[in-house]
Amino acid sequence: MSVTLDHPSEASRAETRRAQVRVAAADCFRQHGFHGTSIAQISKAAGMSTGHIYHYFENKEAIIADIVARDLDRLLTLTAELRAAGDVKSAMIERAVEGVEDNLDPGTAGLQLEIVAEAARNPRVADIVRAADRQCRASLAATIRTQRLAAGHQDSEAALAGMVETLAAMFEGLQIRTIRNPDLDQAAVVQVFRRMIHDLLSQTP
Repeated sequence: MSVTLDHPSEASRAETRRAQVRVAAADCFRQHGFHGTSIAQISKAAGMSTGHIYHYFENKEAIIADIVARDLDRLLTLTAELRAAGDVKSAMIERAVEGVEDNLDPGTAGLQLEIVAEAARNPRVADIVRAADRQCRASLAATIRTQRLAAGHQDSEAALAGMVETLAAMFEGLQIRTIRNPDLDQAAVVQVFRRMIHDLLSQTP
């Protein structure tokens, strides 16, 4: 006889707890920096004991790894959706607004800049960030290659890498700009980004 459980599965509960820690840690990292944040602070913000924190994450670096992995999954999903679009270039141009909005969000920018700053000091965090970046660059390069081949262009690996780095620099640079100039015109930035993406993807090898 089968039994239906009303409560969530153990895996579901564990993921809920991990998400609880992830959100609390991200808020603490933004407010106090990586080194200024203790597990005790994360514990208080998450509303659970330090023992529970260590049950799900070995240390603060493991929490960063989890945050980075979540961001990577989202970006890989986005690039896969773009490759599946009927018109890849139009899809990339249309969805530029999402990238601009995400990177201009002060909360997102503060957290990402803190993680990058820690990567500059901490080799273990650097490994986490760089491994994720390699996957993201590879997926974006595959997306651009799909679009360029459909348009009849044959690009070298170096040329594709240059396009990828240019797009990454454009969007990631917004994180610094939103800190320095919180009053910038987001709509105007979106329009410029759309034109730049169009021109980048339309260039002749």
